[in-house]
Formats: sequence, structure tokens, C-alpha cells
Amino acid sequence: MIKGFGGIFWRTKNLEVVKKWYNEVLMIEINDWNGTIIKPHEGNETIFSFFNEQDSYFPTEQQVMLNFQVHDLNDMLMHLEHLDIPLAKPLESSELGKFIWIKDPEGRLIELWEK
Repeated sequence: MIKGFGGIFWRTKNLEVVKKWYNEVLMIEINDWNGTIIKPHEGNETIFSFFNEQDSYFPTEQQVMLNFQVHDLNDMLMHLEHLDIPLAKPLESSELGKFIWIKDPEGRLIELWEK
């Protein structure tokens, strides 16, 4: 019965700082209503997955982790380097793809994935 995700919503301490960071770092254009619409591209997937509360894949104090699928992780790495955004964890490759992690201004770990 589920067609797909309708949105991701969360509270933030400093709305303007977070909006600016997501726009500059992840190039997500945030509209006046404090959000955006990300339309799926051919071959894009959305994964919905649970983790045990003690799993160390992302910080245990963080209830939710964002994962953005990117077109080219090397281009993203160059963009992050240009902005002096450090990686929170080094690049990993597996049969699932390539992954890097960064933190937003409020310390949320964000995973970037090239399939």
C-alpha cells in the first residue's frame, strides 16, 4: 500500500544556518517554506532500514541518519574539499557502492552514497 516516502521532517536549533549549509554543501535549494522537493532520478532507490539502538554504524545518540545518493562521489569529494568540509569517516567501498560521511552544522552524521 505504500507508494514511497512523502518527506523527511525534523526540528533544528538554527534554521537559517542549517538551510544555508544544506544549500552550499549539498546543493539542495531550500525554498521560502524551509524545504525542497527532491524528485527521483532513473535508477535512484530509497532504502528504509532499522538499526539496533546500540549499532555503531552511526552515532547512537542520533535517532535518524540521512543518506543521499549522489551521481559522482569523486565530484562530491572535490566540492567538499573546496568548501573545507571534513569527512567524518573515510571513504568505504563495498558491493553496495561507495560511501562517505560528513556532519551538518548541528553534528548530524550524513551519509553520501554512489551506487
